[in-house]
Amino acid sequence: MPTAGVEFAKVSYSPEGGHLVLRDISLALAAGTTTALLGRSGSGKTTLLRMVNGLVQPTAGEVRVEGHVVTSMRAPKDLVRLRRDIGYVIQETGLFPHMTIERNTALALELAEKPHSERESRARELIGWVGLDFDGLRNRFPWQLSGGQKQRVGLARALALDPSVLLMDEPFGALDPLTRSEMQTMLKKLLQRLSKTVLLVTHDLEEALYLADRVLILAEGQVVADLPSAEVSRSANPHVRDYLSVVRHKSER
Repeated sequence: MPTAGVEFAKVSYSPEGGHLVLRDISLALAAGTTTALLGRSGSGKTTLLRMVNGLVQPTAGEVRVEGHVVTSMRAPKDLVRLRRDIGYVIQETGLFPHMTIERNTALALELAEKPHSERESRARELIGWVGLDFDGLRNRFPWQLSGGQKQRVGLARALALDPSVLLMDEPFGALDPLTRSEMQTMLKKLLQRLSKTVLLVTHDLEEALYLADRVLILAEGQVVADLPSAEVSRSANPHVRDYLSVVRHKSER
C-alpha cells in the first residue's frame, strides 16, 4: 500500500454552537499524488484543507501529515515547523504588497534565517520553474504584475522550502480562461517534476481531471464520491453525474 502523505481519521468539525461542517471523514492521500476536492460552496472543502496545516482544528478525529499528528500540535514552534513543510497557495496569492517579487518568493527562507546568497539563488530557481524571468521581475512589486504572474509568484513562494505537501485553494479561480489554461499546463508539468502530495480545492471538474490523480466530492460535510480521475466519466454516482452534466452543458453552448 502506498505511503500516506496526508491522513484524515474520523474527522468532524463544528464551530462553537454551530452545525456540523464536516462529519466523520476518513481519507488517506498517497504520498506524491494529486487529489482534487470538489463541492458546492459551504460543503467544507476549504475547512478540510486548512486542517492539514493546523489553521483549523477538528472537533473530533485526527489529521496526520507523513505520520505526524497535526491535531496534537499546539505549541507555536511545532506549528511553524509543520507549516514549513507544507506549501499553501490561495486564490488571492497573499503576496505582500510592500515587498519585491524576489523578497516575496524567498520570504520563508528569510524567516528561516538563510543567508542572502542562498535566498537569491533559490528565488531565481523558483521563479524560473514557474515560467517567469527572474531578472526582469525581481525588483518589481505585486501591484506591477498581471494576475497570472502574481499567481505564479505565489506558487513559487509556496515551494521555497521544498515542502512535501502542497495545499491549493482555488488557486486559479480569479483568472481569465486563457491565463487559467496556461497556469494549469505549467502546474501539471511542475507537479510531475517535483512529486509533491497535493490537495487541490476547485469548483472545476475539468481542472480536477486534468491535474489530479483522484477526485473527491464533498456534500453537506461528507465525502459522497471518491474515485480515480480515469473513472470519473464512467461513474454512475449521482454527484459525479451532476458535475459531468455541467461539463457537457458548457461544451454545447
